[in-house]
Amino acid sequence: EVQLQASGGGLVQAGGSLRLSCTASGFVFRDYGFGWIRQAPGKEREAVSYIRIVDDSVYHADSVKGRFAITSDNAKNTVYLQMNDLKAEDTAVYYCTGRFGSALHYFLGFDMDYWGKGTQVTVSS
Repeated sequence: EVQLQASGGGLVQAGGSLRLSCTASGFVFRDYGFGWIRQAPGKEREAVSYIRIVDDSVYHADSVKGRFAITSDNAKNTVYLQMNDLKAEDTAVYYCTGRFGSALHYFLGFDMDYWGKGTQVTVSS
């Protein structure tokens, strides 16, 4: 059974940091691309950060460049999103997603095969 389990959300003050984790199971980790998509109330979904495991190529939305970093630990089948200098506008439910192969195009279109349960990130100003 394919699963993506996300964790690490919480409440933090503006300027603070959080690290989200997403552990994958049920498929060959290195064959996939993984990304974080966020959804805030009243706002459109946003494809935040993406990593292709086979070559560690990454993508970050302009809104988070320089503040967020996405990495992976292949031994643990886990993708991390390190979020620094958090702002109130980062408040959202963050979803870990995955898709086989070179998936950036699909990630940007929110067309990912697998979605984990969301984890809430709340940034107080």
